[in-house]
Order: sequence, then C-alpha cells, then structure tokens
Amino acid sequence: MDVSAGQLAWLAAAVMAAGILTGILAGLFGIGGGAVIVPVLFEVFRILGVPAAVRMQLCIGTSLAIIVPTALRSYRAHRTRGLVLADVLRRWTVPAILGVGVGSLAAAFAPAGLFEAAFALIASIIAGKLLFGRASWVIGSQLPGAAAMRGYGLGIGVGSALMGISGGSLVTMVLTLYGKPIHNAVATAAGIGVPITIAGTIGYILAGLRHMPELPPLSIGFVSLVGFVLMAPVSSYTTTYGVRLAHWMPRRKLEIAFGILLLLVATRFSISLF
Repeated sequence: MDVSAGQLAWLAAAVMAAGILTGILAGLFGIGGGAVIVPVLFEVFRILGVPAAVRMQLCIGTSLAIIVPTALRSYRAHRTRGLVLADVLRRWTVPAILGVGVGSLAAAFAPAGLFEAAFALIASIIAGKLLFGRASWVIGSQLPGAAAMRGYGLGIGVGSALMGISGGSLVTMVLTLYGKPIHNAVATAAGIGVPITIAGTIGYILAGLRHMPELPPLSIGFVSLVGFVLMAPVSSYTTTYGVRLAHWMPRRKLEIAFGILLLLVATRFSISLF
C-alpha cells in the first residue's frame, strides 16, 4: 500500500469530516450515518489498495462499529425527551438482531458485489421516500400484528447489515407509513440502532476472521481500527447538535439534500458493479 503522506492527510481529513456529518445526521434523522461513512471509507480503502473482494465488507463492518457510540448518544438524547416508542423497540429488537446475523453470515461467504448492489438498492429506496414521499403516504393508522412486525424487524436487520447502517432510515420510513409522528419515529429509530450496530460489529468481526490475510493492518475481522479511531469520537460528539437541530430546523430541505446524496452514492456503487 504505497500512499504518500499528503494523500494520507487528505484521507484522514475526509474521514473526520464524514464523522462530523455522521453525528449530525444521527441526531437529525435518527440514523447512524452509514450512508455517509461507507462511501467515504470505500474510497479511502480503494486508494490504500485494499482488495476489491473484501473492501465493501470492511467498509460495512467498520461503519457499524463507528456508529455504536453515535447510536447510543442519539438514543439517550431522544429518550430524555420521552419520544421513543418503547413497545415498537421491544418488538423489533430480537428480529432485527437475527436479521443482522443473516447479513453478517453473508459477509463471510458472499461476493462483494452483493453488498454494493444491496447498498445501491436500499439507498435508492430511502432516497425515493425522502424526495417524493408525502404525508398522505400511509399504509394504515395502526401498526400491524405481531407476525408482520417481526417481519419488519427482520428485514430492517438484514438491510442494515448489508448496507452498514443502523437501520434508522428504514425504521423511520416504516413508522411514518403507519402514521406515527416523525419525532417519535426518529427517536425510536435511534433506539433500534443500538442493538443493530452492536450485533453487526460483532458479526462482521467474526465474519472477517477467515479473510485476515487480505485485510489491511490494524483490522479485527471486517472492522478497521484506524477508521474507527478517526471517525467514531467525532461523530459521537456531534450527535447532540443534530438532536437539537431536529427539534427546530425545517426538515424538508434537509431531506431533499440527503435524498440527492443517497442517489449519488447509489449511482456510484451501481457503476462499480460493471
């Protein structure tokens, strides 16, 4: 990995800038910021010469690890405001962890293209909801029964593990489609992100152990300690600012900007498949 000091400095700056944005997004939208972390790390690891066969998995595992402290701070900040839907959190936690386990198992054996395709697909769906969604888009006035809720939880866990996110965007999308107020959806999304990211980090560490010879130094399985150390403290610190913004700043322009960002990232990963 022949990289100049100047390149390393720019890469470190990019990673830390992404960490700031990640923390703000976590508090603002109830997401962990993986949609920002993964593409930044993908370019960082590409420049550093990490093999394509394990690059995306390393990005996802590192993203999940980075999000753990951010998700914890975001959840605590929202919980103090009394907006978390505790029953939803309880019903989704176990299925979501099982879904993360499925995604982590795929990381050990599936080709990298699966994760790039999953990232592009899920990011496009979230972007579509952000850009074109309306308040009138409601499936029902009440959440569905136990079986459907378990299905949602499982799907959120699988999607999160394949994309390297905390599941916040997916949780918020589902809850608002069932008529839940956006602030409750965001707060609950922050809560479900805690078990998802912890389970995902453990899962990707284990999944990457069989690929250690292909991974860069200072990696534990599919988690890069360098990426974690540079980004996690910054993103965790800035989360509270995002929470404050969430309760007074107009959201529509921010949703449009984030939706466009997701489409650009989805396009980037779609192109890399060919």
